[in-house]
Amino acid sequence: MSDIAFRFMMFGLPLELVATLAIVMLGLVVATLFAWFRPVPADDAKAIEKSAELKARIGSWWVMVLVLVAAFLLGRTAMVVLFAFVSFVALKEYLTMIPTRKADRVVLLVAYLAVPIQYRWVGIGWYGMFVIFVPVYMFLILPAAMVLRGETTGFLKAAGTLHWGLMITVFAVSHAAFLIAVPPPQAPAGTGEGLLLFLLIATEFNDVAQFIAGRTFGRRKITPKVSPNKTVEGFVGGLLATTLLSTLLAPTITPIMPLHAALVGALIATAGFFGDIVMSAVKRDLGIKDTGTMLPGHGGILDRIDSLVFTAPLFFHAVRYLYF
Repeated sequence: MSDIAFRFMMFGLPLELVATLAIVMLGLVVATLFAWFRPVPADDAKAIEKSAELKARIGSWWVMVLVLVAAFLLGRTAMVVLFAFVSFVALKEYLTMIPTRKADRVVLLVAYLAVPIQYRWVGIGWYGMFVIFVPVYMFLILPAAMVLRGETTGFLKAAGTLHWGLMITVFAVSHAAFLIAVPPPQAPAGTGEGLLLFLLIATEFNDVAQFIAGRTFGRRKITPKVSPNKTVEGFVGGLLATTLLSTLLAPTITPIMPLHAALVGALIATAGFFGDIVMSAVKRDLGIKDTGTMLPGHGGILDRIDSLVFTAPLFFHAVRYLYF
């Protein structure tokens, strides 16, 4: 066993997860070599711009993957803190994008407090509070705090917009972190980590597969007014590829059986597609291209997790229902 594999095993990660992470890193190495050494015409400004964007995207992927690996090594608390940070930044991006009322500035602080409280439930594994805190308690607390400000103009729109933002940036995303807590204590070591790693790989793989299939075979547009680049062929290609990946990968690093793995792969592909176009609709409504600038080549955190917003809760509850 290599020194790297031994260090992973010391942190409680089974060899299958080590191998999967190693394959992901190898894929990044190959992508990096391709981006930096492929020939680019010196007189083609568009090609040079695309090459620079690709290099920026891969650089951001290196940062994201290394941070994720570090969180896996440091354990459950580190993973919860990482996803809490992701939710915080995503919520900040969302609140920066949407129009807010001056009267609600104090209420926005209440919304931010939902992040540490929600992830507290994740950290202690309290499913009952985790699953109702944002949908029920924050649903009631936010309008109550808003009405105390005494401003009624735009009240309904502001209340709905703010709560919807909490649902996608905090509640939905926190399901990914809670995957580590959902297996019972008697489950094999690394079960939760395997579920989380599988969700992240399948979600991102689906994005890439739909993009490649759409660029290669795409003819018929699905939502031309929302996301003109989305095609039937791209969606179907991503669906088939993600289902195949899930069938092969899920039984290896999770307790999911092959038949369920295929169904879960189709679920992730479909949910990821809708997460992507829903966020595209939000950005078109607001007249913006990206939700932020934190990730060079990608935009903001919310741009990067748009598919995860839909895949995480659906995958979580499917796995919890079937296995735990």
